[in-house]
Amino acid sequence: MVSALSAFSAVNKEMAEQETNEIEREIESETSSLRERPVAKKEYYSISEVCDLVGLRAHVLRYWETQFPVLNPSKNRSGNRVYQRKDIKLILYVKHLLYDEKYTVEGARQRLDQLRKGGELLSETAKALDKQMVALLRAEMKYLAEVLTPSKAPNT
Repeated sequence: MVSALSAFSAVNKEMAEQETNEIEREIESETSSLRERPVAKKEYYSISEVCDLVGLRAHVLRYWETQFPVLNPSKNRSGNRVYQRKDIKLILYVKHLLYDEKYTVEGARQRLDQLRKGGELLSETAKALDKQMVALLRAEMKYLAEVLTPSKAPNT
């Protein structure tokens, strides 16, 4: 009986260690991408840096530049696009309109023009981005709470 209990205890301990190792690997893989691509606060960002920041591909950004007149990044001496923080905020707002609020490209363009003409583009962009940030923080906190909450041992 004692040997059966010690064997059961050893199996439970091994399963708990495996679960802990899996969780640690998940956290490591999620945070490693953040460590690999540190983004410094600076005045100008390249198109690849912006793509990493906003989660889009370069061809999508280039297409949006043709469809949205407000997205007009400047170019450096060698002709490469350089984005400022205000450009990145606008890109995030366009992404929000298209992906979250399900606007069409034409509808999003009209909405941006309407806000720009009314002088509300910056404030509306800030509100939308604040809501996105709060939702993202809530999701991360929920994930952390799940990870940090100890699982219950099976009843025997």
